[in-house]
Amino acid sequence: MFKKILIANRGEIARRVIKTARRMGIQTVAVYSDADARAPFVLDADEAVHIGPSPAAQSYLIAEKIIQACKATGAEAVHPGYGFLSERTSFAEALAAEGIAFIGPPVNAIAAMGDKIESKKLAMEAGVNVVPGFVGEIEDTEHAVRISNEIGYPVMMKASAGGGGKGMRLAYDEKDVREGFDAVKREGLNSFGDDRVFIEKFILNPRHIEIQILGDKHGNILYLNERECSIQRRHQKVVEEAPSPFVTPKMRKAMGEQCVALARAVGYYSAGTVELIVSGADPTGESFYFLEMNTRLQVEHPVTECITGIDLVEQMIRVAYGEKLAMTQDDIKIDGWAIENRVYAEDPYRGFLPSTGRIVRYNPPVPGWAGDIRGVDGVRVDDGVADGGEVSMFYDPMIAKLITWGKTRDEAADKQVAALDRFELEGLGHNIDFVSAIMQHPRFRSGELTTGFIAEEYPDGFAGAPASEDLIRKLCAIAGVVATSTSERARHIDGQLGDNLPAIRNWLVSVDKQRHDVIVHNGQVTVDGQKMELQTDYVPGARMVHAVADGESLAVKVTKSGSGFKMTTRGASHSVVCLPEHVAPLSKHMIEKIPPDLSKYLICPMPGLITAVNVEAGDKVEAGQPLAIVEAMKMENILRAEKAGVVKSVNAKAGDSLAVDAIILEME
Repeated sequence: MFKKILIANRGEIARRVIKTARRMGIQTVAVYSDADARAPFVLDADEAVHIGPSPAAQSYLIAEKIIQACKATGAEAVHPGYGFLSERTSFAEALAAEGIAFIGPPVNAIAAMGDKIESKKLAMEAGVNVVPGFVGEIEDTEHAVRISNEIGYPVMMKASAGGGGKGMRLAYDEKDVREGFDAVKREGLNSFGDDRVFIEKFILNPRHIEIQILGDKHGNILYLNERECSIQRRHQKVVEEAPSPFVTPKMRKAMGEQCVALARAVGYYSAGTVELIVSGADPTGESFYFLEMNTRLQVEHPVTECITGIDLVEQMIRVAYGEKLAMTQDDIKIDGWAIENRVYAEDPYRGFLPSTGRIVRYNPPVPGWAGDIRGVDGVRVDDGVADGGEVSMFYDPMIAKLITWGKTRDEAADKQVAALDRFELEGLGHNIDFVSAIMQHPRFRSGELTTGFIAEEYPDGFAGAPASEDLIRKLCAIAGVVATSTSERARHIDGQLGDNLPAIRNWLVSVDKQRHDVIVHNGQVTVDGQKMELQTDYVPGARMVHAVADGESLAVKVTKSGSGFKMTTRGASHSVVCLPEHVAPLSKHMIEKIPPDLSKYLICPMPGLITAVNVEAGDKVEAGQPLAIVEAMKMENILRAEKAGVVKSVNAKAGDSLAVDAIILEME
């Protein structure tokens, strides 16, 4: 077996490879940029080599620096993780020329599957169903319009070398094609160095199903069941699960065998994933089509590991060394259900805007990388951050992956909700409330998923998961206990005014402006006259309250805010005001502060680079008209006019780097 391997990646995937390598007795080498000098993965590795400045194009994407690090440390093999150089044929070839093993598939398979246009041709030859579309190079926007009209709307425009949701635009009409085609070309060129685009029919009510492939160098190829990744935002996966609630054993076999045939056609070995689009409108499940093949480890690989018990990273290393697979297709079973949520640095309460900055507090529900392949009691956290770390503008905004395993789908989802409630993350915007809301959503629980789930269920944005009356009552009771404990401590601090006043027991508690009478006395709590059985572990100053209210376990994050608290649980943050009963009547005399009118300004919604300003002072604009484009986290964001008007002044130009809330232009 290899004695030392280098991981040509960063963050959680680097830590993932290190964990398995250590268990196998293999030494590891990390490479890092300036931005990652103090990152956890650097500390985890046995050795670490600095490879350049923070931008990936000057560090992680330079193959020569990776090879130099291998030579300097004596690393015999390289695991590329995902992203960066993982699907670059030139990188695999350069390693081979130096006698360094590539822990991944053969070069010809990467080349064949990495080009979405060529891969579709190969899929058709291998007898795999493909989505109707134009397979070939598109000359310009007019050519794209003609092709789209022939295929029939809606169509999807994709960068040929794209991935990870980048370089994709959905077009419902000719206007969308004209507006989006150049953006797809630019994103493809900027992110992948390839501006070729292809166009295909967009399948209505689509479900995104993918088949995990595993092969060795001796001709053995297996499929390790499927994952469903239908819940996406801007074509970026948010929730993944295995198995799929839609796929039947008959479908699984048909899909798996077609995917194995495709893999065999290119002589594939190592781990890989074939992505399929399935029409949810077809109850037979026979309308599935090839999308692409990812010739690498997937972000969502843990859910497959949880239901099969197979460590995919270990298998990749063993295959790269030349070992035969130790299992056959008949050995691949489905044990239970696994769900993965990606915790992103983005603010769902502000239209999912990217969020960068320092992580002030990071405390996951179980320690990262603790336990076995299913984590601790079915809760697993794959992360690459720590307290005080920074989510920078240079890399992907994913902070961690929360994976839960249960005997049933509902059990796995329930574990997600409970774990997300206990996930402490402060200092930047994040999507923990949002993914918790999805886990509780009736449509998610029913399994009626499509890739349009988020757009259809949250058309006006996200404002928090709805709270039942029962949950509000329990929050009132917990708030009463917190307020009483805080008041009691204040009374007993030596030298404070009124330290001999009687304790406050009666509270008027307002949760999201709904008022309730709460009495806390001798360990008993009543809400609006009804007794509640409540046990908590709260002590003054605690950030998290673990409670059992009327038999239900709750974990509630508590943050002091004015005369009350912000209480977060079950996918929403609630504004809670606790006033002593004799003080509450005076609150009606408080003047409410009116926020300023900012509608006449176009404000930069996130830290980013201005790539285009489409108007000048004096221009008339209509509601919905594109005014500027901001690039953040490698994605272009079009900023549109909220209302019709005339541009008074423009304060930014293409090439400017702006902070969040900077004014781009002002309307008259």
